[in-house]
Amino acid sequence: MRAVRRPAERSVPLVSDEVSGDARPAMDQSSGFGSAWSAGLRRAPEAELEAWLALAHAACDEADASARSAFRRDLEVSTKPDLTYVTQVDTAIERAIRSRILAAWPDHGLVGEEYGTEAGTAATRWYIDPIDGTHNFMRGVPLFGTLLAVERDGELQAAVMSAPALHERWWARRGGGAWARSADDAAPRRIRVSEVTDLADAQILYGSAYDIEASGRAPGFRDLLGAVWRERGFGDFWGYGLLAEGAAEAMVSINVSTWDAAAPMVLVEEAGGRATDLHGRRAIDSGTFLVSNGLLHDEILGRLRG
Repeated sequence: MRAVRRPAERSVPLVSDEVSGDARPAMDQSSGFGSAWSAGLRRAPEAELEAWLALAHAACDEADASARSAFRRDLEVSTKPDLTYVTQVDTAIERAIRSRILAAWPDHGLVGEEYGTEAGTAATRWYIDPIDGTHNFMRGVPLFGTLLAVERDGELQAAVMSAPALHERWWARRGGGAWARSADDAAPRRIRVSEVTDLADAQILYGSAYDIEASGRAPGFRDLLGAVWRERGFGDFWGYGLLAEGAAEAMVSINVSTWDAAAPMVLVEEAGGRATDLHGRRAIDSGTFLVSNGLLHDEILGRLRG
């Protein structure tokens, strides 16, 4: 691949709007990216950010143990109103996380996949996905994990993604960089997005190619795949982790909920990348999500639009 130089990081002001009917400040919808730009989004003291991360790590330690103990064993599975599946492990993990957060900070709000929103107008809110990749978990596929993110005044501040079957974890906080640790790592390693600038050298990831095409929301998706070096369906949280580590240049997702996108947004932005919906808005509530190394973002967006 060609050697490239990283361009100057972009600095942009924040704007305000309403998010999902919650009358909350919206995240910046401009096109800035880069680790220095991400650090400028910090809305809490470092000590507070570190405390949030410490709690998220402890919650993920507990969640990892619960998920591993049930993985590839008989599960109680039920169908939710949206016709997706949920196991007793999903609900047990989310209850434990909610209890842990509220025991430490009773005034914090919660937005979770299984138990909905609590104290939705709180200044500080947590996004909880107890098992991202429930269908993988049910079928014995080891690509599943717990996703936690915390926001202050409408701006995401810190996040942890933990994959117990892979023995891998990723985390980030505003101004603190993005980090990862695997079972064989003696210490955490700082991670960064790639510096690939030519689409012909890029690896593109996605969840379900069928769902993306059938949605009609990315009419240029098939042509995009034909223009890149390599494409793979590494969906859910794992694709975001690979992107943040520089193993891919972009990931395209649809049917994304806020708890799916919140943690990856912090991780990718602190790793130097960019995250928007398929309209180019920096948002986690529109149902679509594109994360990239930043350098190819606009070109990929244009191609997806067809």
